[in-house]
Amino acid sequence: MYIVVEGEDPGFDIYVNGRALARHEDALEKLAISLGVRPLIEYFSADENSMSLLIEEGAGNQELIKRLPPPQWYFGSEGLATVQALVDALVGEPHKLGTEGPQVLEELQQYARVLAKTEERGLRWHLAVSWR
Repeated sequence: MYIVVEGEDPGFDIYVNGRALARHEDALEKLAISLGVRPLIEYFSADENSMSLLIEEGAGNQELIKRLPPPQWYFGSEGLATVQALVDALVGEPHKLGTEGPQVLEELQQYARVLAKTEERGLRWHLAVSWR
């Protein structure tokens, strides 16, 4: 899972690996619900670029691109509410997600930095996925 920021170049580095988050999405969704915040996966939106990448990776059908609804965009503050709640819940006990817990926590902290910069600049974002 990775962050897509609206526009060509947001003016800052948005790269976060996101693989540990993707592997633990089910557990993170349950944790988010238990904390009363929106699960990360609900910020997913497929835009033409991310769907093209998925199709290149062998997932999906080229015809789907023609029928995609417009991408959904979210304010940085919306995602920060979820990410910060997850960070706060894991910071003292990252291993509650298993051996990759510290890596998941680190990726969440990186998401928080990207989303804070997104909010500061008045930009919007959504999550996308990669099969790689």
